Amino acid sequence: MTPNFLNICTEGLYKGTMITSSEPKQYTIRETAKISGLPESTLRYYESIGLVNPIKRDDSSKYRVYSEDDINAVVGLACLNAIGFSIEDMRQYLHNRDEGLSGADSQIELLNNHAQHIREELHYLQLRLEYVESKAEYWNAIKSRDEKKIKAASDKVYDLADKMKLPKPVSTSN
Repeated sequence: MTPNFLNICTEGLYKGTMITSSEPKQYTIRETAKISGLPESTLRYYESIGLVNPIKRDDSSKYRVYSEDDINAVVGLACLNAIGFSIEDMRQYLHNRDEGLSGADSQIELLNNHAQHIREELHYLQLRLEYVESKAEYWNAIKSRDEKKIKAASDKVYDLADKMKLPKPVSTSN
């Protein structure tokens, strides 16, 4: 059975195992990387730092053999990675999840802090986009030789440049 990445991202971290079949399937690290979207090196790293439980090894080849539960755990981490969680945030998320209801307040705080961090990143991305668009306006004004448009575009570019230089707030979640 092939896992559904979207279902695992939206439900797997709450409902436990998402991949189920009558015969447990085993996956190579290459298959796990393909399913999760994480590079093989990241899978090894997550195991080495304890984000993923130790992966069973094949008796003869000693290669990693991922179980369906391992796949679900890895895909859950891939979802956290995809939203920009740091390793420490991932650890905290997993800890809060394991705490269940008693970890709910901490989980909500972690997620809300991360949402704020993303909003801040989005704000600066918006400024960068406006800056690039304003530079294009400036060069269109140069091309047209319209002194009024050149001055207006130039002022806008300088204003945006100043806004981008402002100290960026330090987020406590990352």
